[in-house]
Amino acid sequence: MPLKLKILTLALLPLLLVTGIITLVSIKQAQSLSELEIATFEQNLLASKKAELEHYVSLALTSIEPVMNTPWLKDFEAQEKIKRILTGLTYGEDGYFFVYDADGINLVHPAQPELVGQNLISLTDDKGDAVIKNLLLLAEQGGGFHRYVWRKPSKGGNEDKLSYVIQLPKWGWMMGTGLYVDDIAKEVAKTRQQVTHNIRNTFFTVLVITSATAIIIVMIGIAINVHESRLADARLRELAHKSVQFQVGQRRRFARELHDGINQLMVSVKFRVELGLNKIRKGDKTAEEDLSKGVDVLNQAIQEVRRISHDLRPSLLDDLGLTSALKSLLDEYEARTGIIVETQLDFPAQRLPEDIEITLYRVVQEALCNVDKHSGADEVRLKTWVQGGYIWTTLKDNGCGFKANQTLGEGIGLRNMHDRIELLSGEFLLTSEPGSGTQLTVKLPLA
Repeated sequence: MPLKLKILTLALLPLLLVTGIITLVSIKQAQSLSELEIATFEQNLLASKKAELEHYVSLALTSIEPVMNTPWLKDFEAQEKIKRILTGLTYGEDGYFFVYDADGINLVHPAQPELVGQNLISLTDDKGDAVIKNLLLLAEQGGGFHRYVWRKPSKGGNEDKLSYVIQLPKWGWMMGTGLYVDDIAKEVAKTRQQVTHNIRNTFFTVLVITSATAIIIVMIGIAINVHESRLADARLRELAHKSVQFQVGQRRRFARELHDGINQLMVSVKFRVELGLNKIRKGDKTAEEDLSKGVDVLNQAIQEVRRISHDLRPSLLDDLGLTSALKSLLDEYEARTGIIVETQLDFPAQRLPEDIEITLYRVVQEALCNVDKHSGADEVRLKTWVQGGYIWTTLKDNGCGFKANQTLGEGIGLRNMHDRIELLSGEFLLTSEPGSGTQLTVKLPLA
């Protein structure tokens, strides 16, 4: 897998993982909170129903109390009158009052008059609850609420019902009324459905946002990749152009040295030899002097050839390696300039790649030449070492220094060193300040 794809994957996976965990935790918490709110909502609805039932029973008591407290009415007359009053007291679509005696015989039931006069003490609902028996017990205990299943007049089927009952102590009757709570179940189911819908919408919203974020990250990654590829291509073209320019410059310098140096010397040798031959033909005894001068000039040409050959490729570098070549260069440099060079060379046991050896040699050579020409230093420190798969080289002098940021782009020698290092994917750093000397740092990859 390419490195850029790995980085993109490492950027996306934590985002998706954290988003997924947060979403799941949020959904679980939302579900728990919604169930708690639904339960509270249901309890509040039941509480309002209970308060409403108590209010209805209170109104019914207010209606029948004058009859119960009338002293001249006989019990039978009062009971019949109360039955008529309660039978006529209805509210809403399914609201009515019922009355049972202590034995469970129904006395009032406007919604189901067929039950009047029947003993329903043993009646049970669909869930097996002894409805009348339990209501009588609540009434005897001072009144209370009871939930059971009973026939709903408006629908004709059995529905969940909540009743509130009290006892009329004068005759031991149980009076009560009830409200059907199927609408509560419907409201709770509707609320639960809405909450589930909201949670689902939240989940899909998070999913869409996460997907959009992932797409944006991928698009940004692609854009950065394309941009970097274009920069890399441009940089590669620039390096290739610099490499060609460097080779052309080297060839131009080599041609100039051949023309201005060796070519002139060889022409001089040719003239001396021709002059000597002409004198020999004429019997002139001074011909030997001309031939001797021609030999001297020829020796100069040989030395110039050796110098140019050494500049192109030092023989010590091929025969004995970079360490010996650098030591020979530094010894010659000290003897020629009088500048003291302190060295600490630490190279790997095996030979370095050929391109690294010649690059380091030329960089040190060019740097020493700059120190001699421009720095006014009397001491130079050269250090090399291997660390982290790279070979490091530093060269520091105690000279006058200069503004590095202003000079790097102007000096041909510095630019050549920079280009040489850059062609090998290395790093070139020059630090200098006026009065503080100059330090050159080179970092080259061994692989």
